[in-house]
Amino acid sequence: MQCARDGVRFSRTFPLARWLCAPRHSSTNLFVGGLSYDTNEAVLKDAFGQHGEIIEAAKVICDHVSGRSKGYGFVRFTSETAATTALNEMDGQSLDGRNIRVHYAHRG
Repeated sequence: MQCARDGVRFSRTFPLARWLCAPRHSSTNLFVGGLSYDTNEAVLKDAFGQHGEIIEAAKVICDHVSGRSKGYGFVRFTSETAATTALNEMDGQSLDGRNIRVHYAHRG
């Protein structure tokens, strides 16, 4: 079996073919950056919950010493469709007085 990515054909016998042939950005987990330091998880969940069902509580990442928000968080949806809709609708929008950035979350 073969697939194409950016004009290049890969055979499924090629070790990385599965990764290379996988659809890009197929994720239900979104990274949300540019959050106000006052934005909490309830606000994040309410804003993104309008676009689909959220699996886990929306998570605002906080400094472990001060407890203050680091200005970013994550939201995980039940479906890729809901995540894509939320990304398209929320990226660049204002939340708590700040224009937020929304991207698919990548595991590093």
